[in-house]
Formats: sequence, structure tokens, C-alpha cells
Amino acid sequence: MGDSCETLGCSSSGDALLLQTRSEPEVLIPTANALVTDEQQRKASSFHRKKILDWLEKNVPDKRLKHILRVEGMAIALAKRHHLDIEKAAQAGLMHDLAKFFKPQRLLEMARSEGMELDEVYEANPHLLHADVGAIVAREEFGIEDPQVLEAIRNHTLGSPGMSPLSCVVYLADGLEPGRGDTPELNKLRQVSHENLHKAVWLTTEFTMRSLLSSNHLIHPRAVLTRNWAMQMSHPTPPKP
Repeated sequence: MGDSCETLGCSSSGDALLLQTRSEPEVLIPTANALVTDEQQRKASSFHRKKILDWLEKNVPDKRLKHILRVEGMAIALAKRHHLDIEKAAQAGLMHDLAKFFKPQRLLEMARSEGMELDEVYEANPHLLHADVGAIVAREEFGIEDPQVLEAIRNHTLGSPGMSPLSCVVYLADGLEPGRGDTPELNKLRQVSHENLHKAVWLTTEFTMRSLLSSNHLIHPRAVLTRNWAMQMSHPTPPKP
């Protein structure tokens, strides 16, 4: 799934569920040009969006900026669908890749200065830190202090067990925005993301894991923990009699 193949872990127990047909009516997945209404965008744009866009235009390529805008749009659409705060979803979506093009040494230094414990996978692939470092940039460059927004930025790549619904929304928007492709698997995942956030995180993580395994990428343990948590949340243990 594009550059998300640098991130996750391995399992295939959700393969059958991924493609299974459902009896419920299909959810119509919005296109890249119709993710949100003008009114929704206006409500989500009261956080100095232009200042952030100006910064992004100077620090990321045009292709990446288009991805960021699609993530912002899908995050808003999912937040509306799941009755979450639209403005927070827009903020996190717009700022999720602030550190995407930072040099590896800068990522490592900023992560260490924040007190992060860096394991061997981070050391071998510092790019995995761009989400955590992006939250630092959002705080220091744009004065973002909302813990939910910062958490959603921080978790958009590897996820985290117990992450909030807002974090799930941004995680899914990053992996499933329309620019990622138009395959049956991706469209199914987009449909699930409109129905059940935890199930969508679980299946999306597994989808990416299969790509990682086939291309011999390193897998960060945090991603595996995210997959296990989301699967368990999708299948809660029934109460004992």
C-alpha cells in the first residue's frame, strides 16, 4: 500500500474476512474530489490551515502534499461518519506528515530529545519515526497542544494498542485515501472503515503486513501489537454466564 509498506507486521488470519461479501447494503465510498462538503471543510478549517499549508508547500513535494490533502479529506469524512470531532480530524490529517522528509539523523535526534526509547528497528529504519516526530513539529511549530490531535499524528504509521477513535480515523485515512489505489481489497477496506473502526484497523494492518512480508521489510513490534489489539477489539470476549 504505497509507502505504508515500511511500517507493519505479519499475519494472515483476516484474509478470508477481507474479501468476504456482506449482506448489509454497501457503503458508498467518496471519491478524492467529493470527500467532504464545503460546509464541513469550513468548519474544519478554523485552525490556521493556511499557515500549515504554506509550511507544507515549502517542506514537502507536490505529490506528497496532494496525498496529505486526500488524507485530510478522508479523515474528515470518517470523523463525520463516526460522530467524532471534525476539526480535530482535519488538524491531524493535515499535519500527519510534517516530518515525512526529515533526514534520518534529524528524526533520531528529535526522537531522543523527546525521551523516546529507540529499539533496533527504529535505528535501522529511522523513517518510522516521522509520525512521532511529526507530533513534535505540530506542537513546536504550530502550537498544537490537544493531546488527541498529537496522538493521532503520532500513531498514523504504526498505530498503538488502545489508541483513540480519532487516531484510528487518521491511521485509516493515511492508508486508505483514494490515491492509494482502486483494487477490490482497498475498496473493501474503505467500506469497512465506514462501518467499524477497530475492524478496519485490524484488516488494514494485515493487508499491509502481507506486502511487508513479501518484500522483506523490517516489522516494528508496535505494529504487531496494534494488529492484535484491533483484532481483539473487533471480537470482544463474550461475558461469562
